[in-house]
This record gives sequence, structure tokens and C-alpha cells, in this order.
Amino acid sequence: MINDKILYDLDDNFGHWWECGFSTPSMTKNLYPYTKMFSPIKVNKLTLKNRLVMGPMGNIDMAEETGRPSQKMISYFTERAKGGVGLITSGLVPVSYGIDPTVKELGDLSYFPRIDRSRTVYSGWREVAASVHANGAHFFIQLTAGLGRVGNPQCLLTQFKIPVSASCNPNFYIPQIPCIRISGRKLNKLVKNFGQAAADAKASNIDGVYLHGHEGYLLEQLTNPAFNRRALGKYSDWQRFGVDAVKEIRKRVGPNFPIMYRIDLSLTLNATYQNRMDEKPFKKFRRERTIQQTLDYMENLVKAGVDMFDVDLGCYDNWWLPHPPASMPSGCFLDISKIVKDYFRANNIKSNAGLPVPVVAVGKLGYPDLAEQALREDKCDMVMLARPLLADPEWPNKAFRGDCESIRPCIGCHEACIREFVEGGHPQCAVNPRTAFEEIFSREIPKSPIQKRVAVIGAGPSGVVAAKTLVERGHKVDLYEQNSQIGGTLIAASVPKIKYEIKNYVNYLDNEVKTLSKNSNFTLKLNTKADLDTLKGKYDAVVVACGSKISVPNIKGADSKNVITVTEALLHPEIVKKANEIVILGGGDSGCETAYWAGIELKKKVTIVEMKATLMTDTCTANRGHILHYLDKAGVTTHNLSTLEEIKANSVIVNKNVHPSVPNPYNSWQPILPENINNPLAPKISTKMQQVEVPADLVIIAVGTKSQNELYFDLVKENACPEVYYVGDAFKPGKVFVAVKSAYRRCREI
Repeated sequence: MINDKILYDLDDNFGHWWECGFSTPSMTKNLYPYTKMFSPIKVNKLTLKNRLVMGPMGNIDMAEETGRPSQKMISYFTERAKGGVGLITSGLVPVSYGIDPTVKELGDLSYFPRIDRSRTVYSGWREVAASVHANGAHFFIQLTAGLGRVGNPQCLLTQFKIPVSASCNPNFYIPQIPCIRISGRKLNKLVKNFGQAAADAKASNIDGVYLHGHEGYLLEQLTNPAFNRRALGKYSDWQRFGVDAVKEIRKRVGPNFPIMYRIDLSLTLNATYQNRMDEKPFKKFRRERTIQQTLDYMENLVKAGVDMFDVDLGCYDNWWLPHPPASMPSGCFLDISKIVKDYFRANNIKSNAGLPVPVVAVGKLGYPDLAEQALREDKCDMVMLARPLLADPEWPNKAFRGDCESIRPCIGCHEACIREFVEGGHPQCAVNPRTAFEEIFSREIPKSPIQKRVAVIGAGPSGVVAAKTLVERGHKVDLYEQNSQIGGTLIAASVPKIKYEIKNYVNYLDNEVKTLSKNSNFTLKLNTKADLDTLKGKYDAVVVACGSKISVPNIKGADSKNVITVTEALLHPEIVKKANEIVILGGGDSGCETAYWAGIELKKKVTIVEMKATLMTDTCTANRGHILHYLDKAGVTTHNLSTLEEIKANSVIVNKNVHPSVPNPYNSWQPILPENINNPLAPKISTKMQQVEVPADLVIIAVGTKSQNELYFDLVKENACPEVYYVGDAFKPGKVFVAVKSAYRRCREI
């Protein structure tokens, strides 16, 4: 029997992973040529050209409202096939319409792609398959039984239908809403639906099906005793539904059609929340599958017809595990995939085709050397790249030719690929402005009919993207940067260990500028501050990308010597290292990440003061969950719904709401709903203010930023040149996603 202690060890290690054997990889090519990565592998009767799998990235709002794959989706997958990946998988495609009300919107429409609606959707899937095949890749469609308790509970208001689950479970988004037990008759229907969807996929020339039995979606809810507490009926056996679904698929598609299954080796809820498992909402979930139970289940799935698995940990309630953010280590689940590989080998588990069952590793493997090493060390058979292929579709081709330094790295922010569709958009990429817009923006930037002399002010992400785009347009470009380095505010942001992927991105931007410098139309002007006199009358266009700066609030004592901004703290860590007790004003991204750096990496006593009820309010659930979980474990104190009134020499005065209704700021198991979603069941917060004095020999200001746009308005006022634009933070403070997107779109048109 395999001991679940590894889950507790990993939960501990993931908080200070740089001390626990995990490295901070970069785009090196020490193991080139990547002979293992680019060797073929057989799955059932299908031979894949290499060991790279494009992971599912939830093609939300990328299909027509009928569910038919749109040109946007077709172009998106085609781009990744051209990039050299061996196998592409789609995002969720539900088979549960009419059963799970959370997958449908009014008018029988859906934000998911569909394959069940009617023959009208088949032509879209046939086009996806044809385009992917023409570019040398294979394609699996990911089928889901539905969302269940992790689905949008708005169906209660829009359809007057209560969400469903395997048993009576609380809804993830609004725990006050119960999810009712789905009937055995409807589960039988779901099993049939899986078989029909697989048959339709095969008829559409798709190469295989991929079942989403992971993350706490409905298939997981039915196949995990944490969620399935049924006492009667055949599906009280928590393995039965998954096994039946696979058998039905195999019956409908025959023996040679590949079936892949996405699974977590454990929900890891007990290891994550430990004593809190006695509280709501976890009380019901304590009886999660053990590692051994999961391995037994996987063996039975293979007997039923599964050909391959990808495996990791976690679910929505500890979302940083199935969606490891920037602050998690790379290769975080290689020990997990190795457990499965070793078990299959030791027990001689083979597929119905008589082949070893490939195990696909996942978890921030977007570095060629790391991926190759995992394969060579036999920790997995294939490597899944999801976000890395959004950041750079050419990742496989670049790795194959050893051009690793030019790979655009994922920064793990989740802002564009996940949070964007949660807020109402569709998956995109923060560092690649073409992702999911391939049908609009060609690979090659069209040349301008007129060559212009253009100045770009600022060499942060928006400035570098602007300069590169303009040079490709054929313009003569001068890039001004008042400092000695490329990267702008990301230079400071890359200092903490947990921000190593930002550091990799800064290196990428620097390499982009070095490449640009070989072009006679480009001039880099470092250590040069551009002003009105520098620019006036000398350029046809000026693009202002000066970024933003930290706002210092009007607080008594804010001008004291023991007060610095978060940027100053990160650029001058020696100041922070000398301090003992640190107060951070602001519980947004920069404030909490700096608290993590100071409290966990530098081991200082840290207190956060935040005006809002929640920390990291405008951040993806996965990213905020990881930070909050470990700030809590490290004992970092937070005063939420509080204001900093005065800064003294060795302390601060905080006006704090001490009412018992004030929410736990370290709630990492419940998401923050989008601003436009009203939750009438949200607990009411009362007010009882009290002044407290907090020891502090250093105060770090992290309460927000303001645009540095003075130059833009000066240029406009003086009519300094025919065209003046501002992009990125100079227009509106935001994140890398907004900066890169605005610069690319604006400069592609100049």
C-alpha cells in the first residue's frame, strides 16, 4: 500500500519549494538534442510523432453559441499544430445537456463547444481535425460529464433549476446553495451520452477521446467518495460510473480508438486543510480517495478500455494544485506521475491493445531541459504543455532545433488564460497577444506602405512589444529607456524566488531587444530620459510606454525614513533584510507577494493592512489561493477591513474592524465572484472599529499605482509630432496582459 504522507510533505514543500529540491529553471539547452522528447510513442493503434501533448485550456466562448467550433477555435488549434506538438487536446465538451443545468445558458445556448447538439456542429469538428492533421498533429476531444457542484449556480436564477452532484454537496461558488443528488436514471443517460459523443467524435475524424475525471468536475464527483456518498443503487460504488462510461465508449468506438483519462492521484484536501476538514464546507469531503484507491481505480479503468492517463493533484477547493500558478515550482507533480508509472510497471498493467499505458506528466514543464530530463529519468512517458503553448505555439519547433533562448516563456499569471474567461471573455495569453486571435492577426505583421520614424518611450513589456511590432512594420524605431536595463517594473517584480518566471520573461524581453539591435532600423537608447525637447519635431510618431509608479497615500508619517515603496523594497532588499518587524500597506498582488517574500523567503515578521474584506481581490483564484494558503501557514498577520492611520518610528496605528463577522482573509477555498455577479446569500459584515498599534521598524507601501502619462499629455499639448499614442500602464495601470495586448494592437496599425 502506498502511504499518503507524500501529500502532506508536498503541501509543506510547496510553500518554500526552493529549499526543498525544486529548481528555478530557465530556457537553457543543456540536454540538446532532445532525443527522448522527439521520439514517437504508440497509443493503442495510433502513433504520435513526439512526446509533447497540448493540454486542455477550456475553449470557453471560442465556439459559436450553438456549440459549433468557430473559425477562432480552428485557427487557434491550427497554430499549435504548426508549432510542432504531437497531440492536441480540446477543452471541456459537456455531454450532460438536459442533466446538468450549469453547462447551459438561456435559449439552449452554451459557452462550451458542443458535439451533442445536432449535425450542425460536426462540420466544425471535422474542420478542426482536418486542419490539425494537415499540420502533422493528432487531436483528442475532451469529454466531460458536466460541472456539478463546481458549475455556475446562476442556473438557479435563470432556469429555476438547482445544480446537481453525486450526492448533496455545497456549490463551490456559493456554498449556501446545495447541489441535489442526481438520479440513477439520469446517470444511465450520461453513460449513453459518453458513448454517443465518442462515436460522433470518431465519425468527425477526431483521433481519440479524453475524459475529464479530475478537478472535482461531475465525473470526479461520481468517482470519488469525498463527493459520492450514495447509499443505494449501482453508483453507490464510486468506481462504477467511470468504468461504465469507459466501457460504453469502447463498445461504441471499437477496440482501436484511443481513450485518454485525466485524473488526480488525490484531491489532497486532507493534506491541504488538515484540522480545517472538521469545518464547513469540508466536513463532507474528508473521505477522499487515497492514493492506493486511485491506483486501483486506474487499473480498473485500463481493464475497461483506457489507453493513457495524465495525472496530478487537487481540485477547485485547492485550485493552485490543478492550476499551478507563477508561485509554484516547475515540475511540481513529477513525483506523482512517477508513482503511477512505477505502479503500472510493478503490476504489469497493460492496455487492451497489449501496450504499456503511457503516463503523461503535467505541472509547469515548459522548459525543454526539464521536460527532457523527466522523460529520460522515466518519471513519465509524455509531457503536457498547456499554457506554454499559449505563450509560444512554436515551443516544440524551437526546442527541436535548439533555439530555446527564443521561446517566449509563460509567466504563470493566469490573467488571460483563465481569469479572462471567468470574467466573461475567452482564453488568451498575457505574453502572446495573438493567442486566440489567430483568425484576425496573421503571423507576419503586414508592412506599412510608408516608413515612419517612431520613438517608443519605456522598455518594459509594452515598450518592447511596441518596438518589435513597429520594426516588423518596417519603421525606423528608437527605443528610449531611462534606466540601464530592459524590463521596466518587472525588474523589481522578478526579485522574489516565487517570481522566477517573471525573471525568465525579463530575460526574454532582453533577448528580443538584442535581436532587434541587429536590425539597422532599430536603435536602443539606454540611460536616456526622453522629454519634450528630445522628441519634438524629430519623429513622425511617438508611443509612450512609460508604465506606472506606486502611489504614496496621504498618511501621517508617510514621509518618514522607515517608509519605502514596494518597488524600492524589491530593488534594495538589503533594507528589508535589516528590518525585523515589517508592515505592508496594501493586500493586493504586490503587497501579498512582497509579504510572501519578506515573511517566508527572508523569514521576517510581517503584517498586512488592507482596506478591503479580501486579499488579492483582482487575482485569479489559483494564484491568490497559493499565496494566501502559505501566508496563513507562515503566521503572517492580516488586518483586513482596516486603515493605516499613522506611521511612527517603531510602530503604526491601525483602525481595524474587529467585528466577528469580518471574513477570514486567508480563505483560499472559496473564490471571489466577478463584480457583476450579485450574491444575495453572502453573509453580511457588521462594523466595530478599534485602534490597534502594530510594531514596525519598516513600512512598505503597496497600495496601488498611477499612470506615468505626463509626457504623453505634454506631447499632445505641444503638437510635438503628427501621431502620439500611449499604451500599457501609461494609459491605465494593469498587468502584463493588458500592457502587451494594447501595445501590439496599437502598433500593428501605425
